[in-house]
Amino acid sequence: MGKTNNTSLDTMVVTDFILLGLFHPPNLRILLFLVFFIIYMLTQLGNLLILLTVWADPKLHARPMYILLGVLSFLDMWLSSAIVPRLILDFTPASKAIPYGGCVAQLYFFHFLGSTQCFLYTLMAYDRYLAICQPLLYPVLMNGRLCTILVAGAWVAGSIHGSIQASLTFHLPYCGPNQIDYFICDIPAVLRLACADTTVNKLVTFVDIGVVAASCFMLILLSYANIVHAILKIRTADGRRRAFSTCGSHLTVVTVYYVPCIFIYLRAGSKSPLDGAVAVFYTVVTPLLNPLIYTLRNQDVKSALKRLTAVQRPQMKIK
Repeated sequence: MGKTNNTSLDTMVVTDFILLGLFHPPNLRILLFLVFFIIYMLTQLGNLLILLTVWADPKLHARPMYILLGVLSFLDMWLSSAIVPRLILDFTPASKAIPYGGCVAQLYFFHFLGSTQCFLYTLMAYDRYLAICQPLLYPVLMNGRLCTILVAGAWVAGSIHGSIQASLTFHLPYCGPNQIDYFICDIPAVLRLACADTTVNKLVTFVDIGVVAASCFMLILLSYANIVHAILKIRTADGRRRAFSTCGSHLTVVTVYYVPCIFIYLRAGSKSPLDGAVAVFYTVVTPLLNPLIYTLRNQDVKSALKRLTAVQRPQMKIK
């Protein structure tokens, strides 16, 4: 049971929350534990492989597109670590309680890392726009120094966004009940437990997340509208195919990221049973899919992996 402290005869202050987790039949508990544990390990290993490949291959870490991909893999590893270990505990006999401070931290890091990803996808679209629509100016407009500054700006903006959401959510009083009908501490689920009017919070959350997501999404669409226009001007079919192939991976991960987010946060008042499944998809499955998408669809990454394995084989034979 969660704890509350008496501060007066009539008021109690919540000191921890109970995460009810995902609804599941008890006989599937061990299977679900193994499934989410394997997903978590594969997510960490897959993104670490991308990160090491970009770092170790001179042809990749000299190009802004793959610097951004390395940052995306780093974000996926941390986002998964902020969510999945706590989710796995739901399938064990361990207590479902999470301290008040732990709930604040999880909500902050979830929105910090998630919004940073949102900004990063926009930077990746801008990078592809410059590479395809402004190829002669690309080395000047998107160099390593500018790429570093843009990435740092995305991290700072994401941190500010996460701080705003966490501050607004936990500025409200929570005096019981303390059971969160969700598997993580996220804004819609936590606000249902507040002992005050949450109308302003819901409005600010809708506007803030809506503005961040919509502006990034519109910039991505604008970039790709210009990219498609430029690609259609290429005379050869092979040239068009190669140009589209450089954008295919990014378009796929953007779709996988944005569709579930729109479903969840534009329906913040909803209590649909689908919400949990959709949230699991973009918090647990998407970080696993990103390295798979980039290794299966991106020729440069596949070539870099082949070069790395080709280098390792002779070394093993020498030993």
